[in-house]
Amino acid sequence: MKKITLYTFILFSIGVLSQEKLTLETCYTLIQKNYPLAKQNDLLAKQNKLDLEIINTGKLPQFDFLIQATYQSDVTKMPIAIPGTGFEAPNLDQYKTNISVNQLIYAGGKIDAAADLKAAEFKTKQKQIEISLYQLKKQVNQLYFSILNLQEKKDLHSAKKSQLEAQLKEVTAGITYGTILPSSDAVLEVEILKIEQQILEIEANKKTLIETLSKLIGSEINTTIAFENPEVITNTTLEINRPELELFQLKKDHIETSENLVSKQNTPQIMGFATGGLGNPGLNMLENAFKTYYWVGIKLNWEVFDWHATKKERESLLINKDIVDNEMEIFNLNTNIELNEQKSEISKIESFIKSDQDIIVLREKILKTAASQLKNGVITSSAYITELTNLYEAENNLNTHKIQLLLAKANYNVTKGN
Repeated sequence: MKKITLYTFILFSIGVLSQEKLTLETCYTLIQKNYPLAKQNDLLAKQNKLDLEIINTGKLPQFDFLIQATYQSDVTKMPIAIPGTGFEAPNLDQYKTNISVNQLIYAGGKIDAAADLKAAEFKTKQKQIEISLYQLKKQVNQLYFSILNLQEKKDLHSAKKSQLEAQLKEVTAGITYGTILPSSDAVLEVEILKIEQQILEIEANKKTLIETLSKLIGSEINTTIAFENPEVITNTTLEINRPELELFQLKKDHIETSENLVSKQNTPQIMGFATGGLGNPGLNMLENAFKTYYWVGIKLNWEVFDWHATKKERESLLINKDIVDNEMEIFNLNTNIELNEQKSEISKIESFIKSDQDIIVLREKILKTAASQLKNGVITSSAYITELTNLYEAENNLNTHKIQLLLAKANYNVTKGN
């Protein structure tokens, strides 16, 4: 089942060009997957694996190989000659080669603590990448809703053009029958040409924004794709659920693992060791010949007094915890301030939308009267165009405010982490 889901997502990502509509959620998904920063997750995972392998080598036997040749100015000699002993002083040139093996037997959990610290660092870095990717959502919002706004404007201009073209036919007929002044059709034709220019400008701006969004989400977007109006629901009762809060907790976990490692710094270490080799002289310094030798043993290493360095390190880590708590307090404060500002913006836009709807109702009545007056030759085409433009400006304001409301709500949700 997991494989099927994965294949479906891959095909979905590749097939963005063939979709008829593009949603905001799709853009969120693609930026999390395709933005260059996302590649660092795999790199960090590989690096962490190598770091853990390096740390765990401390549990493995350590081998040392030595070859040594020396020449010295003097050697140990008997102060007096003992008849019949045949004792010869060692040579001034001496040679030895050996291999030593050291095996850690006990380190008080120091290696495991170091591995835990490295794992904590890895999780913190991963969360920082997640936060950076999450913060790109507002950039996606701005581009996506700007494109939506242009899309709505184009539809509105096209509707206005169609209405003018229909009115032009009536005016042309009125001129023919002498009920409307000549040149009235020219005024309408000029307005239609101006609208066509505006549509071309909208298409050019939309293309630029789509190209920018395409680069941001790492996927080609066809300019013919329709951007879907999302249904954005805000919930003011939910708590802040931003990934930054998880990062603060991970920072605390990292500090605690650091404390654990520091507490083990002065733990006694027990090592087993063995050395074997060949030397001239061997272990018997009085025998002037190449001999094999070995020794084995066990040793204890314990730093009994460190001038309170460990204690001071732990105190420093406790200060770091307080710093993280302070950072979290500042983050919550700033986020709540931003949320309050966004809630006020949402309320303001909602009131604008209500006013826009009332204005449009009145403008439609005025335009209906103007259309009748134009048909009967009471007013000029310019006067009619003025009223038509007023209506479409009101409708454009309504559409713009609706898009702004969606953008404000989407940004609110991103700020809150919902």
